[in-house]
Amino acid sequence: MVGQEGRIDMESLEMCIRSSMHGIGGLMLETLLNSDNSGYKGRSIPCDSGHTYEFLEYREKEVMTVLGKVDVTRAYYYDRCCGSGMCPKDKDLDIECTSFSPGVRRIMARVGAYRAFGLGHEDIKEMAGLDITAKEIERACNKIGHQAEEFFDKQASQVLSEKVIPIKSVPKMYICMDGTGVPMVKKELVNSMGKAEDGKAKTREVKLGCVFTQTGLDEKGHPVRDEGSTSYVGAIETSEDFGRRIYAEAKRRGVDRAKEVAVLGDGATWIWNIADEAFPEAVQIIDLYHAREHYWKAGRTVLDHDKKKLHKWADKRRKELDNGQVEKVIEAIRQLSPSSECYREICEKTINYFEKNKERMRYNVFRKKGYFVGSGVLEAGCRSVIGQRLKQSGMHWSVEGANNIISLRCCFFSNRWEDFWEYRAA
Repeated sequence: MVGQEGRIDMESLEMCIRSSMHGIGGLMLETLLNSDNSGYKGRSIPCDSGHTYEFLEYREKEVMTVLGKVDVTRAYYYDRCCGSGMCPKDKDLDIECTSFSPGVRRIMARVGAYRAFGLGHEDIKEMAGLDITAKEIERACNKIGHQAEEFFDKQASQVLSEKVIPIKSVPKMYICMDGTGVPMVKKELVNSMGKAEDGKAKTREVKLGCVFTQTGLDEKGHPVRDEGSTSYVGAIETSEDFGRRIYAEAKRRGVDRAKEVAVLGDGATWIWNIADEAFPEAVQIIDLYHAREHYWKAGRTVLDHDKKKLHKWADKRRKELDNGQVEKVIEAIRQLSPSSECYREICEKTINYFEKNKERMRYNVFRKKGYFVGSGVLEAGCRSVIGQRLKQSGMHWSVEGANNIISLRCCFFSNRWEDFWEYRAA
């Protein structure tokens, strides 16, 4: 504990005291856990199948807790008809079919949802002093992620059946939707077409949505998102299932009592189908930055050889689009002279994109009414909620595994982590 120069080695001292306190705490916890009747319920207890569990003996189980390993004594019952055994105390302590305590599993889920499983076990060892393998973290994340999805689904069912307490109204509510690809294992990509040169898919689309509110404007008249108001939902699923998911979240957040509602997205058809069906009265806004990308693509196709002319052309389109003059943007693209059939197709697709979405691009009107015209919140969400965990180099997911992690991360980023653990404990 004392270095060569007579100084105290504080780090070693800290770790030594922590280890000692964990040892003492573990003994205290073990004593408390074994101070009852070990879950003994009498000579026999009923089985759900109509049979009877008979008491056989007391058995010990080693459980990893946040204070280290402890031995828990439990009464063991056996149903001879079903050929199965059980310990009532395991259910009471939430340690059924696991050797990890609820507190440790909570740590495992949080670390595994933030970090690659192979790195997470090192973090737990360093910060909590617990030896847990990467595979054990992965299993815990899958199970708890599935429970998080059950939590979201149960709340969605309650909301859609109107079994919720009304909340106060808000001036403006935004519903944003987008999709982003996540790399998949081969079995999840059978018969899937993709953008790779060989035509095969490498990813599956995660549909991500967020809901946030706006109460006012800043001193320059720009809209300001209410602090802490953003919540996320997401999954690899059909647009129909995702439509139910995002609608339930918006309803939970009080969309029925919002004075104004806006849907923000890119040009994906599934987004506007959901908007038309679930939020028919909402203002629909194409993300301004996605719109700009489209005229830039057309411009580069024809004018990329002359950078000065390209930038001058694009700058004029930017001003037109900012002023909501979508028809002028369309006409300018029409007047381009593509040199090949391939380039003509790109320009035609761009024109169709603007024609189809022009009423969603009246940015001058939206700005005057104090609306956001960019989906930066969701773009950041795609990176933070999805990209930072599920799109790291070398990762390949199953649909189930990815959805379990997405559920956990939506809990974190929506500030609903405590709500979820209260639900688990109920």
